[in-house]
Amino acid sequence: MTANLRWKAIIILGLTLACLVGLVAFHRGADGKTRFKFPTSVADLNENLRHRINLGLDLRGGMHLILQVQVDEAVRTETDQVSQRLGVVLREQTIPYTDIRVVETDRLQVTGIPVDKTEAFRNFINENYRNAYELLPVPGDSSAYFLSMVPAYAEQLRRDALRSSIETIRQRIDALGVVEPTIAEHGRGEWEILVQLPGVDDPARVKNIIQSTAMLEIKLVHDGPFTSEQAALASRGGILPPDAMLLRSVERTREGFYIVSRSSVVTGRDLRSARAEVDPESPGFYQVSFFLGRDGAARFGPFTEQNIGNPLAVVLDNKIYSVATIQSRIDDSGRITGQFTLQTASDLALVLRSGALPASIRYLEERTVGPSLGADSIRAGFTASMAGLVVVILTMLVYYRGAGINATLALVLNLVILLAALAYFGATLTLPGIAGVALTIGMAVDANVLVFERIREELRTGKSVVSAVETGFDRAFVTIFDTNATTVIAAVFLFLFGTGPVRGFAVTLTIGLFANLFTAVYVSRAIFEWILSRQARPTRLSVG
Repeated sequence: MTANLRWKAIIILGLTLACLVGLVAFHRGADGKTRFKFPTSVADLNENLRHRINLGLDLRGGMHLILQVQVDEAVRTETDQVSQRLGVVLREQTIPYTDIRVVETDRLQVTGIPVDKTEAFRNFINENYRNAYELLPVPGDSSAYFLSMVPAYAEQLRRDALRSSIETIRQRIDALGVVEPTIAEHGRGEWEILVQLPGVDDPARVKNIIQSTAMLEIKLVHDGPFTSEQAALASRGGILPPDAMLLRSVERTREGFYIVSRSSVVTGRDLRSARAEVDPESPGFYQVSFFLGRDGAARFGPFTEQNIGNPLAVVLDNKIYSVATIQSRIDDSGRITGQFTLQTASDLALVLRSGALPASIRYLEERTVGPSLGADSIRAGFTASMAGLVVVILTMLVYYRGAGINATLALVLNLVILLAALAYFGATLTLPGIAGVALTIGMAVDANVLVFERIREELRTGKSVVSAVETGFDRAFVTIFDTNATTVIAAVFLFLFGTGPVRGFAVTLTIGLFANLFTAVYVSRAIFEWILSRQARPTRLSVG
């Protein structure tokens, strides 16, 4: 054996060994970590193989959801915040006004601007809100103006709300430990999100976590509790002050309605962390402790110091979860109580850590794929692939005789490399991915056919066996490379623009094609060279 052939053998055997070890000698434990574990029985072998290949939604079972983000809520939230901030800055600029209120989702109205302050008001708005709002006069009232949101700015808010929702949902799903979820924009211009979660066995819990907006706010309590909304309004003469709002408490020991400040001392955006803990005041139940970042703590500390003795409400999604009297200065922490179980407290802490959704979401479609259906798909796909493989191998052996064994070895190695790559990279195998495996088998055989037919043509011209093999591989390589390269380019675009199962097809096809280049050209040629090196003066070659 020549040195060149010896190195080829070492590379092929080394790669084959690495692939086999990657497939059967690792095991994923209950903690989700993968560890080396050499199988000592058939049961160990099956267990390791099952854990090394991630199965997609269509094979493993799980949830398929299509969500729609109510993006207009994000626009309305921006308009509300601008109306609150505008009142403060107008007072700072000594520009008096009578009222600022939101009249539409993307429009607010300012009334009572004195004539002598009109120019100052216009200049201030144009200078600070020029790119976001357009100032328009209110017909019939010279002291009133509309601030109408610029369409381009509103569209940007909607796009940001969609992107932020996708990222927030992704963080929440990742925290649940779901393997290979698909979370991506879906449709065109409908503000939809596709969510596919393989292996999920508690759909109700996942839906709860996904759709919770989890907007945390801490507000000063003005009055309460009241037994009803009517009683609360009656205490203020039937009309609440502009800076107050009415919220209902869900705390079991303090049910009722409270009048709280409209503005919040701190919000969920100021959170640094949140975690579930045992509630020391309610044995057997849990609470959620939260911790504020630097900016939130800088506001919360002085505020609580100035309001010692006053009640403070912890509000989540416009519901009061707890009301407590400020006993001393609080800088950077707080807690949410409500007789939570460990799971509900952990889920609430999870959504608080991941941040609030910028807008609520609506479920447009929900499907649950059972594991039995996935098992049937695996069985059917495996049967089809094996049947195709057997037919192809028999055809190659009958038509090319001894050279067919060469093609069979290269084909089997191709499949081993493909499965090992899926295991090493943590890629997901889907039902279309199995179709990609079947297509890879066909492409691998096609490459061998090209080589064998080229060798046969060279032999017919009278060339020696060694020369025919070298020329056949050299000339067939260009065609094989061109065929595989163009298919890989198509697969890359499928991966970039496809979702879920389509990407699974692209992954298996791409890996299979790269493996095909190695096995059909490098490995198959090495086998031919080894066979010829064992003959003193090779005079014939079995290619049909």
